[in-house]
Amino acid sequence: MFLAGLAMAAGCSKESAGTAPGKGPDSAPVPVTVAPVVRQTTPVEVRTFGTVQANLTVAIKPQITGVLTTIHFKEGENVKQGDLLFTIDPRPFEAALRQAEANLARDTAQQKNAETEASRQEDLLKKGVAAQGEFDQARTTADALAAVIRADQAAIDNAKIQLGYCRISSPIDGRTGAWLVDQGNLAKAEVDVALVVINQVRPIQVNFSVPQRDLEAVKDRMAKGKPEVQASVPGQDRPEIGQLTFIDNTVDRTTGTFRLKATFPNPQERLWPGQYVDIVLVLAKDPDAIVVPAQAVQTGQEGQYVFVVTNDQTVEKRPVTVARTVGNDAVVSKGLEAGEQVVTDGQLRLVPKAKIRIKNASGGSEGPRS
Repeated sequence: MFLAGLAMAAGCSKESAGTAPGKGPDSAPVPVTVAPVVRQTTPVEVRTFGTVQANLTVAIKPQITGVLTTIHFKEGENVKQGDLLFTIDPRPFEAALRQAEANLARDTAQQKNAETEASRQEDLLKKGVAAQGEFDQARTTADALAAVIRADQAAIDNAKIQLGYCRISSPIDGRTGAWLVDQGNLAKAEVDVALVVINQVRPIQVNFSVPQRDLEAVKDRMAKGKPEVQASVPGQDRPEIGQLTFIDNTVDRTTGTFRLKATFPNPQERLWPGQYVDIVLVLAKDPDAIVVPAQAVQTGQEGQYVFVVTNDQTVEKRPVTVARTVGNDAVVSKGLEAGEQVVTDGQLRLVPKAKIRIKNASGGSEGPRS
């Protein structure tokens, strides 16, 4: 009975070995899909994520205290530099200007009279009729009134400036936010409260960080000209294209990254302040890259590998080194040559030297490849 059991076990073992996928002369080939290994130009990219921020942000605050009489724009409206935004009641400031102008007129008349008296005293002094003290006093009075006139002119200039602050215009092109102070309220200069915030979104900026290992490559590329940066918002069919415009002057020691900024024209305002976006920083073009579909690359205990199709319709398990991924493609720096074929689907049933049947796009199969 013991010998019979050994014979049965040996028979089961042989049967099991004979039915392994793709192994043995009578085993069925494993259906797989394949793709060629190609040599093509591919970009050298750094992929990360970033945050959109306004190119310019201006908080509009009153420079005088007064009643906000008119708001000249709608919330969320695009405005241009110089557009009138708010009007503060100008009447108190118009009155102050008229008072300053009246003071100037009064003091100008007095100064003219004092200048005339100083000239008369000078003539009398030359004739020996007037005393030196009388002339000095008249000259001092005329000079003092001349200084008063200059002060009056400065007061007029200041009153005009204060009156000009009653009309608040946009300093930049941009999009307005919500009103932070409603019409009819008292706008106070001494309180740090904005009337509205304007963000410039055309152009717009994106902040992002990349690992410090890429610092030298980014600096070298920046020295040759501003590299292209692509920003993608989930759900949009195409990225926005911009340029790298800023490299921070330090590496963050806590994260091992350094900060970058890119500027985008954003003509359709697809990028919006506060958004998170996927970033692709294009550093160069590699004209001789070996490329395979990324799904062909598998990862095992000994690292990354692919199954390469041989001439006898079997597969070879070959280790590879993947330099980077570009979209759905993997750029292989070691292990493959252009013109070879790799398995892209069906790898789970494969072992080295397994027989294969190459499926075509319609789900059928191709005959043996010569």
